[in-house]
Amino acid sequence: MDVNAAVAAAAAIAGVLTGVIAMLAFRWSERDQARPTRTSLHTDPVLPPGVDTVLSVLRSSAVVLDEADAVVKASSAAYALGLVRGGKLAVEPMLQMARDTRRDGEIRQVELDLARRGTGRGEALAVSARVAPLGSRLVLLLVEDLTEARRIEAVRRDFVANVSHELKTPVGALSLLSEAVMDASDDPEAVQRFAGRMQIEATRLTNLVQELIDLSRVQNDDPLEDAEPVGVDELVAEAVDRCRHQAGTKQITMATSVAASEGPEQAGGGRLAGGTADLSVWGHRGQLAAALGNLVENAVNYSPARTRVGIAARRVTAPGGDLIEIAVTDQGIGISDKDKERIFERFYRVDPARSRATGGTGLGLAIVKHVAASHGGEVTVWSAEGQGSTFTLRLPEAGAARDRDRAQQHPDLDDDEEDGPSAQTPPESTAYQTLSAPEVLP
Repeated sequence: MDVNAAVAAAAAIAGVLTGVIAMLAFRWSERDQARPTRTSLHTDPVLPPGVDTVLSVLRSSAVVLDEADAVVKASSAAYALGLVRGGKLAVEPMLQMARDTRRDGEIRQVELDLARRGTGRGEALAVSARVAPLGSRLVLLLVEDLTEARRIEAVRRDFVANVSHELKTPVGALSLLSEAVMDASDDPEAVQRFAGRMQIEATRLTNLVQELIDLSRVQNDDPLEDAEPVGVDELVAEAVDRCRHQAGTKQITMATSVAASEGPEQAGGGRLAGGTADLSVWGHRGQLAAALGNLVENAVNYSPARTRVGIAARRVTAPGGDLIEIAVTDQGIGISDKDKERIFERFYRVDPARSRATGGTGLGLAIVKHVAASHGGEVTVWSAEGQGSTFTLRLPEAGAARDRDRAQQHPDLDDDEEDGPSAQTPPESTAYQTLSAPEVLP
């Protein structure tokens, strides 16, 4: 009898424990279901019909808050910007706006600068936040990232200011010189001197306007629409011809590697050295000629008299296809480390006084940078103060670039066709040799 009682008592205790455990498990499950998770935030059924679909197609970051300030719905962009963390809105000014809108029903909008997550550099993230009521209990927050728009606006504002300043200088000089000519009408020598200055300022103004047009065209046009194989020897020869007079005036020798035979040293420019003439790049002939011409012109302008400017090209192997490197080396004043970071900016000059004396506009290197980028290449610079500079223009070789374009436009081409004679590239041994910086002539 005692044994039966003990068994019954043990069974009763086990039943009680089982019931307690079941009740605790049920409570725990309820609490887990009530806890906000990222998955539940995206599928909460309290949203009005159609709101979920509308928010999914918005470009803005979207966050929906309930009456307890808990996040009911948040887009992926909101998480990426760091607006939502742990199921809560993490930006206090936006949270306060949501509370005010929930209280009075008014739509509010504000622009804020937020700390960018993970950079550690204190960079600000510019956003525009707009809060509106969504039904009787919910609040909708839309956040637009304005960082890129502000950057573009700052670039545009600086560009307009720089253009205004650069145009004002020669126009003002022309105005003053015209008055001087009128006052010196009885002095032929003074009139001739002032007229010469007017011609210089008019040329500077013409060059500035032309380079502004060239820069605009480079930025807006797609050069590969009219692409063709362009011989490197032709580009180098055109650049030398463009600067021949300036080089001759300063007795600067331009050493090139664009001809197949030795030639006599030319007045103002180049002793033609032996080399190959079979390298070519793929792109817009006019833009490529302008880019290389700007590099050579800068080398001549910033080189002392009786020195040498080297222009050389070679083929280099790259994972995406062979590249052509065209290097322009001078023995000029050199560029400091702090200036090297900015020399490709529009209107930036390392030496403003020298640049204006040579008629520079500060747009030449900006044009080179845009031409290189639009052709799938790049431009780099090595320089040391007092030792000179080397600007290297890297562009896809004509055969490799043309084959890539054909593969993109006609992916079903047979491999045998692509391996035909048109896809052959000259052997590496025929590449131009890079010229080192020559010594200053006595």
